[in-house]
Amino acid sequence: MPLRGAVSPPPPGGMGPHKEEKMKIFIDTADIAEIKEALSLGVLDGVTTNPSLVAGTGKEFVSCIKEILEVVDGPVSVEVLALEYEEMVAEALVYAGWAPNVVIKLPVTKDGLKAIRHLSGHGIKTNCTLCFSPMQALLAAKAGATYISPFVGRLDDVSQDGMELISQIVEIYGNYSFPTQVLAASIRHPLHVLQAALLGADVATVPLKVIDQLLQHPLTDKGIQQFLRDWEKRAQ
Repeated sequence: MPLRGAVSPPPPGGMGPHKEEKMKIFIDTADIAEIKEALSLGVLDGVTTNPSLVAGTGKEFVSCIKEILEVVDGPVSVEVLALEYEEMVAEALVYAGWAPNVVIKLPVTKDGLKAIRHLSGHGIKTNCTLCFSPMQALLAAKAGATYISPFVGRLDDVSQDGMELISQIVEIYGNYSFPTQVLAASIRHPLHVLQAALLGADVATVPLKVIDQLLQHPLTDKGIQQFLRDWEKRAQ
């Protein structure tokens, strides 16, 4: 079942095509069973992974990522482990060769921005991760990042307003027509998804349990139960 929502990488300097006018839902996991479950719902646009998520599967890194790429046609973020520019680029080129929908995930550091600049200039999609300030997001967009990943839940954990960061980035990008997409990450609950959508985030990446929670409402369950009771009475 093909995924939709892949984007073309923006070239360096912040010039490029307009964003897509819809919010996308990515699943934040490396668990292939969870990915297949989300795919079956017909609402999934992509996948984000990180070293912690891959380690949690107990699988070897390369086989884990390639297994995901076999079933997902939308963007799949794969994070580099290197911390220096040249090693980042070398690692990224290996991952990008695995499939055309690979998005290289790099931290918002000096070396990360250098790598984003290089990779985006060569048509490779990038996801600038571990963003905690609007100025980091501005620099990532100028370097040519395809996505910026502000971590809203981790900001909430230290008594900062993670959604205020989303609001600031959306406004800054809108002011200057940056094509970099705002990918709300570290999502903890359905309210985060609602707030991200209201603020105009391009993507929310969420664990499977939050996708399940988005479907749940007590009145839906109550209505189904009432319909069934009424039908049983009719049959009698």
